[in-house]
Amino acid sequence: MATGVSALGNLLRKTTIVDHDEVLRAANAELKISKSDTKAQRTKVIALLQLDRYDEAVHVFEEAGDKLKKTAQLEHAYALYKSGRLEQAQEIAQEIEDNRGARHLEAQTHYRLEEFSKAAKIYKTLTDNHQTAVENEENDLRINGSAADAQLEWKRQGDFVLKKKAGRDDLEAFETAYNAACACIARGEFSQAEVLLKRANDLCSLSDLSDDLKSDELLPISVQQLCVLSALGKREQAERLASTIALKQIPEMSTRQIAQINKLTASTQPFNPYLSHRIVQSTLSLPKSDRLFEFQRSLTLQNELALDLLSSKFSGVRNSTAKYLSGHKSPTTQPEVNINSVANAAAHAQNQLSKLGLTSILPLLEKRPNDVGLILTIVHLYILTNNHGSAITVLETFFKHLDLSAFAADQDVRFAPGLVAVMVSLYSIQGRKSHIRTELAKAASYWRHKSKQSPGLLRAAGLALLDSTSLEDRAAAGEIFDTLHQQDPKDKISAAGFVAAYATTDLRKVRSTLEHLPAVTRLTAGIDVDALEAAGVPNVPSVGALNANKKRAADESTKPAKKRIRKSKLPKDFDPKKAPDPERWLPLRDRSSYRPKGKKGKQKAQALTQGGVSEKGAESLNIANSDGVPKAASTVVSASSKPSKKKKPKK
Repeated sequence: MATGVSALGNLLRKTTIVDHDEVLRAANAELKISKSDTKAQRTKVIALLQLDRYDEAVHVFEEAGDKLKKTAQLEHAYALYKSGRLEQAQEIAQEIEDNRGARHLEAQTHYRLEEFSKAAKIYKTLTDNHQTAVENEENDLRINGSAADAQLEWKRQGDFVLKKKAGRDDLEAFETAYNAACACIARGEFSQAEVLLKRANDLCSLSDLSDDLKSDELLPISVQQLCVLSALGKREQAERLASTIALKQIPEMSTRQIAQINKLTASTQPFNPYLSHRIVQSTLSLPKSDRLFEFQRSLTLQNELALDLLSSKFSGVRNSTAKYLSGHKSPTTQPEVNINSVANAAAHAQNQLSKLGLTSILPLLEKRPNDVGLILTIVHLYILTNNHGSAITVLETFFKHLDLSAFAADQDVRFAPGLVAVMVSLYSIQGRKSHIRTELAKAASYWRHKSKQSPGLLRAAGLALLDSTSLEDRAAAGEIFDTLHQQDPKDKISAAGFVAAYATTDLRKVRSTLEHLPAVTRLTAGIDVDALEAAGVPNVPSVGALNANKKRAADESTKPAKKRIRKSKLPKDFDPKKAPDPERWLPLRDRSSYRPKGKKGKQKAQALTQGGVSEKGAESLNIANSDGVPKAASTVVSASSKPSKKKKPKK
């Protein structure tokens, strides 16, 4: 046994980074002699990890028992992480103390579990404690921290991101430039993202990486460039770039699937939903270790359901989405559930909009009154028909139903920032300012006592309450801005709201904050007061007044078809110099130039009155004579008009 250990130790001292297969063979040979040799087991695990054989490494830990798991905790956690068992890897990594490698692994597990705020917090802690950092760790921390910030933007949690603009240090490496571009895409800043992606492409092309690694890194950058060019409307450039992307060369299956979708959207050829549906359905299933993130899964699901609907697979979409919805509770704000709900409504309406779509969808509301996706679909259709009142009624009824619920999850849905924003937008269209303040105040009072707050919603509520003349509303605005200012003292909007709320009631409380705000003279330096006075005060009507006199647009599907107007035809012998016959509109026999042909025709023409009244007709009419006394029409009863009395025949 000592000889085997000595041989293994000599081999390990002589090995380099390319000798992992030889190390694995030596470790296996040693384990044949002694299966419980912890050093040989750990050596085998490290060799398997270096060879990317993660499932086999996990199998070694399971067979070895607790002794190896305690000796090689970091290796065990890493093997579990790479094999897709994220929860177990996170639990083991948290147990390891005073180990920066374990903190990196813990942050990575949080990242893959889409707990991006926790990952960003760990990276910030590691960056602050740079005394114990290892070589090149600073660059890794910058790259991973920027990736976590980009994911927070995608998850609509950008309020937790402190750095919004790319700095000079982000432009030094292609990884950080790429992450900064992804954050810009999440915020909708596509022009800035295009510049950053070009910078990332140039830096990667000039890097010291090998040709194979360089190709693997350039492909995701090109896929993102394809997305940005399509969003900017540069279809020709996008199609040229799409032709250069080889899908089979992309090593990651998730990136390959996204690239396939981006290539379809970038095509300038006529859209064929049936062919696109076939291409999307032909993609392979993703492994556990290479899953899409939640926002990517949501977009992919939308694309698949949209292609199904465009391919007229209404019954299939209706049945599959109904089966999915039956296994999930409502109400909920989960994207996948609500996407299935919207697709189910579209399948019932068979892609009909406006009134025709509402006629098919409204009966579903009686069966699913708590379905958020269905309610938002109905609200959207009402908005398309310019019927904002009905849209508000539907949403208010849903909110009142949730207000009566005793479940905490239902209250989270009731005051979800997205739903509150929809209601506030509808109120603003009709100019209901008091309703806006009430709705925002309710939402702010609810989220202020929660651990997961929405700074954007609280900020909007505070600004709305500041416009009120009520002292209670201004006091509530002060409490909201006070909370926001304590959470982020660098936020200028929160600081200004905090000062505005307490400036007239408690100036001492905000004096220190007031000193850090820009001076009024600086804010008004570029304003021409004389020009403003000369222009006067414009009288702009409110949005509600504009919409009050505006009728709803008629449904395009019910409009009558336009009649085709034929070109006027002129007769062959038409002479523009001659005046047209004034009697040309009369029938031929009623014209003055009409002369009947034949003997019978002439006799018949003489018998016609040509508009006159015959003597017999004059006598039957009640016409006044020359002295103005009307003549009495004589009533003559013929004998034949009397009823005849016939005797009954004798029997």
